[in-house]
Amino acid sequence: MRNRIALLKLLTVFLVLGMVSCKSKEEQKPEKKELPAKRPNIIFMMSDDHAYQAISAYSNHLIETPNIDRIADEGIKFTNACVSNSICAPSRATILTGKHCHMHGKVDNVFPFDESQTTFPQIMEKAGYKTAMFGKLHFGNNPKGVDEFKILPGQGRYYNPIFNTNDGQITVEGYVTDIIMDMTLEWLEENKNDDTPFMLFSMQKAPHREWLPAPRHFKEYTKKTFVEPETLFDDYEGRGSAAKTAEMNLLKHMNWAGDAKIYPELMKELGLKDESGWDLKAFKREVGAMNEEQRAVWDSVYGPVMQEFKAKYPEMDDKALMRWRYQRYMQDYLGCIASVDENVGRLLDYLKETGQDENTIIVYTSDQGFYLGEHGWFDKRFVYDESFKTPLLVKWPNVITPGTTSTEMVQNLDFAQTILEAAHIEAPSDMQGESLVPLLLGNQEEWTRDAVYYHYYEYPGIHMVKRHYAIITQEYKLAHFYYDVDEWELYDRKKDPQEMTNVINDPDYAEVVVKLKEQLADLREQYGDSSELDQEILRKYLEAKDNPDVETVPLH
Repeated sequence: MRNRIALLKLLTVFLVLGMVSCKSKEEQKPEKKELPAKRPNIIFMMSDDHAYQAISAYSNHLIETPNIDRIADEGIKFTNACVSNSICAPSRATILTGKHCHMHGKVDNVFPFDESQTTFPQIMEKAGYKTAMFGKLHFGNNPKGVDEFKILPGQGRYYNPIFNTNDGQITVEGYVTDIIMDMTLEWLEENKNDDTPFMLFSMQKAPHREWLPAPRHFKEYTKKTFVEPETLFDDYEGRGSAAKTAEMNLLKHMNWAGDAKIYPELMKELGLKDESGWDLKAFKREVGAMNEEQRAVWDSVYGPVMQEFKAKYPEMDDKALMRWRYQRYMQDYLGCIASVDENVGRLLDYLKETGQDENTIIVYTSDQGFYLGEHGWFDKRFVYDESFKTPLLVKWPNVITPGTTSTEMVQNLDFAQTILEAAHIEAPSDMQGESLVPLLLGNQEEWTRDAVYYHYYEYPGIHMVKRHYAIITQEYKLAHFYYDVDEWELYDRKKDPQEMTNVINDPDYAEVVVKLKEQLADLREQYGDSSELDQEILRKYLEAKDNPDVETVPLH
């Protein structure tokens, strides 16, 4: 009897403790974080073609970027951020409108932007935000919804660049990355005593082709040697015809003068051809814009590099030449990144010194990813990871938990709605993204998306990447190449992160294929895309390419 009583008492204690424990856990459950009442300032920094693998917050195997990393350390890093179309002008139009390319019209660098579209800066301006844009827009000379602007015409140039402004064109002597940040900081200084919230775009040209570093980085970076990617000599076995026929190979398709900085007279001496005529024009456009002092620094560094190449070239086979081209590419590309990182540091330091960092959201991203020799390639366009994924780092003091990492599938399609919600402005119902604010606040349970949609259009064209659309989740990537071929590709992103093996016909993935094709059809319907629209866009594209009267954006 005593044992029974003791047992009952013990059970009662366990029951009470269990109830207390459950209650304690319920009480300890973090409360949903709310958006701060005060409207924040927003600085949106975007570089052109900045590969995520060239930011040490993602990987330090190529370069250290301590200043860009500060944004990740003090905010959130997205490891599955991506684009809806990996090409410059369409990506920028998607960012500004919050819509897929077939909705805003800028499906590629040939089609014009639909000027009837509303951009989120217009909405913010109407809501009382002060707006400004400095740097590279890449389409149009009069950005909508921007009070003050100084933007590069088209691609712009690295040395002594021209800018279109509210008051006409100006030429500024110096290096473009430094100049764009000078303009950014001057505007902030002029407006630091104004309590009006602002939306400021600081948009770098670097590291876009033809990859010309600041003179202060010439000597250091031309002497560096970088680790080669495992797939530098990829033969594209196990992939479809799109990978095999693309024209992005470092050895076969990269230019000599503009890209590798080989002097035109040396090209002639060695018998190196410029089949398109673009190469020598690009070299003249960039190097020809230097003043005497800049050119003297250039020649003092690149002259010896070219003489060394001249001596080695006759003995170089294709493998040696591929390796040389990779190093030359990385030296200039990463030299450009060095200046970008320095100037991000200038901005962060200024904001901290003036106290403006406390209520300012800082975004750092790129208009898409970029190949840094992976699969033997440069450029972008494909839905494969190096092209499709983009860096995205966001800092928001006292809101984002420092050092946060998110693996969610977020997209440049989401930026407009995110910024509008952060600014307490209602987004138009026709925007197609999803606000990232729940992820910024840490309210993970409010995020609903598990797959994104991708569509690339510019074919036939430079680099010859075939038209394709795709669905991507954290686990899989299903792509349909649909023009001049009818091929499907499936990649297991967890087991095959380098995307070397197309498993579309592997029986083990049969159920995955069925499910993803259904989801892809649903996404195309959700976003208003269709085979009929694909054919209409293709017809207009081919007409525009054959019509010399159609004004197009330069493809480079």
